[in-house]
Amino acid sequence: MSLVHKTKVSWLRDFFLGGQDGLVNVLGIVLGLFAAGGESHIIIVAGMAAAFAEAVSMGAVAYTSTLAQKDFYDKQKQNEKAHIEKFPEEEKQELYKIYSAKGFEGKLLDDIVDEIVSDKEVWVNIMMEEELDLSKVDTSSIVNSALVVGLSALVGSFVPILPLFFLARTDALIASIVVSALALFAAGVYEAKSYVGNWLHKGLQMVAIGMGAALVGFLVGRVFNVNP
Repeated sequence: MSLVHKTKVSWLRDFFLGGQDGLVNVLGIVLGLFAAGGESHIIIVAGMAAAFAEAVSMGAVAYTSTLAQKDFYDKQKQNEKAHIEKFPEEEKQELYKIYSAKGFEGKLLDDIVDEIVSDKEVWVNIMMEEELDLSKVDTSSIVNSALVVGLSALVGSFVPILPLFFLARTDALIASIVVSALALFAAGVYEAKSYVGNWLHKGLQMVAIGMGAALVGFLVGRVFNVNP
């Protein structure tokens, strides 16, 4: 996979992560407040507060989770280095098992293992990937990733709020649900087209998951309805 393609995949993943999360969370709040009998201006204020809080939170989580992954990788790498230093023959046998399972044998297998163990850094990296199934965590674009997640969360959060600025309360509720469902469907279709999968199935899946999560907010609002 080329660097450009990897960057695009990472950008899309961050965009969908933030946008979907922001939209669904704020839609749940909007529906919950509607169900609880909240007035439009209250719902707008609460929705906007949640939108900005969600954006900051999602960006921060994207940043700190990447750092946490890197710390975990570095710790495991230190452990693997120590294990190779202390039990080199045992680790060498692990290499034989790994590459024999890939179909290598005889002199070629010996040459591969000898080449790997001749460089400790290469040896450690191979063990990290092949034995522990851990890949090096790239933190070079961690700030950009956090910004994409945060901004997409903000954009997604405003989707269910916008109808409240232009429509009467009940009409705004219907429009909010419809626009949010369409946005989720479009995101699912685009994701399927960008990666792999049936676009219709993916679109409907995104709608079902998003609407199901938002329904929880509506049900909670019904429980605490201030206008029985």
